[in-house]
Amino acid sequence: MISWIKSLTVALLFFLPGIITAGVKPTALIYTVKKSLISFHSNTKSELIKASSAELKGIIDAEQRTFAFSVLMKSFDGFNSPLQKEHFNENYMESDKFATASFSGHIIEEDDFTKDGIYNIRAKGKFNIHGVEQERILQGDLLVKNGLIKLNCIFTVLLSEHDIKIPRIVHEKLASEIKVVVSADFIKK
Repeated sequence: MISWIKSLTVALLFFLPGIITAGVKPTALIYTVKKSLISFHSNTKSELIKASSAELKGIIDAEQRTFAFSVLMKSFDGFNSPLQKEHFNENYMESDKFATASFSGHIIEEDDFTKDGIYNIRAKGKFNIHGVEQERILQGDLLVKNGLIKLNCIFTVLLSEHDIKIPRIVHEKLASEIKVVVSADFIKK
């Protein structure tokens, strides 16, 4: 009985990768994040709060014009103090409960990303922060050069649209609209 299980296990390990990839298109137009920086800042008369993360994960399927991105909320650093980071994760973003922010969907324009150039694009999809999902259209630039893609995108997030509560005591120190800047370099998978 045990040798039969071993034989089946060996057969599955040998043949399963071929079975799984049979019928799947080559990944020549799939790009993944190699290097990234996502930052946000809140600017009020009382205080400027900035933080960034180099841990954005993402993929672009240039043929299907689809994408998916996510970042761990706890990966953001650069706050004015350790206490500020703690408040960000525990009180505002509730990072243990809502660990990631994500955006997935499709690129509206039908540009050919296999050709070098700068493409101003609009990306439409599901944007999720703090467990609240919204449909958004974000605008950005893709620089395609020598088979590599560089993404730059700037957008804003309204805290009220994502049920992020700001205590009255710090209301003057935290903007209700947060500016987000994304920069990512992609390589072919």
